[in-house]
Amino acid sequence: MSEMMFIDPHVHMISRTTDDYQAMRRAGVKAVIEPAFWVGQPRTNAGTMLDYFSWIVGWERFRASQFGIQHYCTIGLNSKEANNEALAEEVMELIPRYAGKESVVAIGEIGYDDMTKLEEKYFIEQVQLAKKMDMLVLVHTPHRNKKEGTIRSMDICEAHGMDPSKVIIDHNNEETVEAVLDRGYWTAFTIYPGTKMGNERMVEIVKEYGTERIFIDSAADWGHSDPLGVPKTAKLMLERGISKEDVKKVTYQNALDAYGQSGRFNEEDWLNRSPIDQSETFGGNTILRGGHRPLTEEDLDKPGKDDDLIIE
Repeated sequence: MSEMMFIDPHVHMISRTTDDYQAMRRAGVKAVIEPAFWVGQPRTNAGTMLDYFSWIVGWERFRASQFGIQHYCTIGLNSKEANNEALAEEVMELIPRYAGKESVVAIGEIGYDDMTKLEEKYFIEQVQLAKKMDMLVLVHTPHRNKKEGTIRSMDICEAHGMDPSKVIIDHNNEETVEAVLDRGYWTAFTIYPGTKMGNERMVEIVKEYGTERIFIDSAADWGHSDPLGVPKTAKLMLERGISKEDVKKVTYQNALDAYGQSGRFNEEDWLNRSPIDQSETFGGNTILRGGHRPLTEEDLDKPGKDDDLIIE
């Protein structure tokens, strides 16, 4: 088991298997944050969103705990589904009901996808809600028109009174990093192979821009992604001469400092967690399928197979 501790502050575990939890634990991941997001096909009604929110504050939190990982989430209407106005109106009524739950650390992920008028409308409404509830905001920046969307996202946050220190701008790249850091925001990078940020590129960004207000995540979901993106990138940084202290800042401490402002994301939660007991139930259900034997802490810490280090 890894001696270093990691936080993956953006990962969609609802799309992953328990094998991933086991591998993340062995690699040193202590806590994860699961932002509410688009599940891959349009939702047909707000009831499916209600079940989804209940899932990520309930069952998924329990499932992670059965592998010794502390699970938190963010609640929001994602940008793609903001374009269905009828659905969006109903979901907006659900958000305050879930945003106050104990494991919810921010409103998010919200922002732009195609930069439509409806995306902007619900982005603003959710920023205003975060301001009213004194919550952090997690901003998704678009795949297309990345720089324009990022600048406009920061303009909106500031126009509606958000303190940049309470906002995490995610999915940054070489095009956006300087502007986001200059304006005082938390600057997150997604180690997502092929489309967002590879770990080779991430090493160069840390060498050029340092570690102040920078942290990384995997955003692993149902696509081609890697839930070990954070520990693998930490390993590569160490191999490329970045100090252990700096690696800790971008893979653990800065995420803890950023989301710790919520008052619901505390190191003590995972340093002093209860022992794992996989025979426990949630709503009458266990994680054990087909009569599988409950794994112990010792079972879970046995070394796994080595994975490829480089993520292009």
